[in-house]
Amino acid sequence: MAHTRQILLALILGVIAGGAINLLVPQWAAPLDQQLLTPLGQVFLRLLQFIVVPMVFCALVLSFTQVERGGHVGRYAGKLLGLYIVTSGVALAIGMAVAAWLTPGTGIGEVGQANVQAAEPMPLTQWLVSLVPRNPFEALADANLLQIIIAAALVGIAARQLPEQSQPFIKVLESGYDITLKILAMVLKLAPIGVFALIASVVATQGLELMVKLGLYVVGLLLAIAAMALFYLALMALAGARPGAYLRHFGESLSFALGTASSNATLPIALENARAYGAPHQLTAFALPFGTALKRDGAAVLQGFNALFVAQLFGVDVTLTLVITIFATGLLVSFSTAGVPGAGLVAMSTVLSAAGLPLEGVAVVAGVDRFTDGFRTALNVMGNTANAMLLARTQRSPKGSSPETESEALERP
Repeated sequence: MAHTRQILLALILGVIAGGAINLLVPQWAAPLDQQLLTPLGQVFLRLLQFIVVPMVFCALVLSFTQVERGGHVGRYAGKLLGLYIVTSGVALAIGMAVAAWLTPGTGIGEVGQANVQAAEPMPLTQWLVSLVPRNPFEALADANLLQIIIAAALVGIAARQLPEQSQPFIKVLESGYDITLKILAMVLKLAPIGVFALIASVVATQGLELMVKLGLYVVGLLLAIAAMALFYLALMALAGARPGAYLRHFGESLSFALGTASSNATLPIALENARAYGAPHQLTAFALPFGTALKRDGAAVLQGFNALFVAQLFGVDVTLTLVITIFATGLLVSFSTAGVPGAGLVAMSTVLSAAGLPLEGVAVVAGVDRFTDGFRTALNVMGNTANAMLLARTQRSPKGSSPETESEALERP
């Protein structure tokens, strides 16, 4: 927990330092941001992104080559998708319920400016085709996690069918995975500096004035995020998945996601936290990259909350048809939102277009998006890791052997 406290302290100090710069020496905000804060933050994020792809690829291929677990990957994916749909639906419902309760869109004029175009949703068939990589190196270079999962599955299944010939290749991957873990340990020593620079940059350049004007919007969105986080903790408690141990081990991932607002950059840390938590490595090596590519509870809460906020803002009647449209579109969009800062705004334009709501609503919330982005990302990471741990709790030994106890299932390396 020492490292987690360091990251949280860096977050607090970053907000204080950024606020002091914005209030006391606003003329220094832009030069400091351009010459110091943004470069420091970007260097740190690049170092993490440097190891995301090799770490995920090695972990996935190794998980597929494990005979005792490789046959269960399809079952893992099916169960995870079922959990994702149900919990994302809950997240959307919570976002919409809090917006309907607080009505944050009433009495607010136009605030801020943004030039966000409505994104055309990709047809389902085209999306399915896009999952298959044309070039494995292109998928790795673009860090396309869904394509990397497909490529790793093909390589892992083929390697498992050639046990003798693939041994040298497997040894290389095992060595590569250990090397990425070592690099991760070195990079994480810089985490407090990187997180401080990233959050100080946001506060120094954007200030707190806009957040005060949209105070009820920010408070409502944070309440919805907190409610969804409590839902996960309650669900884990009911399933016997040790919510206290989860918070102790995954606190580092959650605080890091809060500071960086990037699910992709948090993935290596989540994999290492899962190892410390004691979840089966063969499961988490597949489930966490899979969830990073698809699971976005923070995006689901945002789309439900924002759509009703915009309806209130422009005086649009909230009908049952509108609610159903928002729910269905928001659910689909939440699975396709990129795991990078600011992606929620473009996704928001898609939901507003489908629901027939004014796109000008994006401009109103664009100024405070980065303030809430970190909290939404932390919820994304929590949803991904919690669903994986819930799945780990339900696993049993292969047919013919005795069932695992809870401690065996969760503490096995």
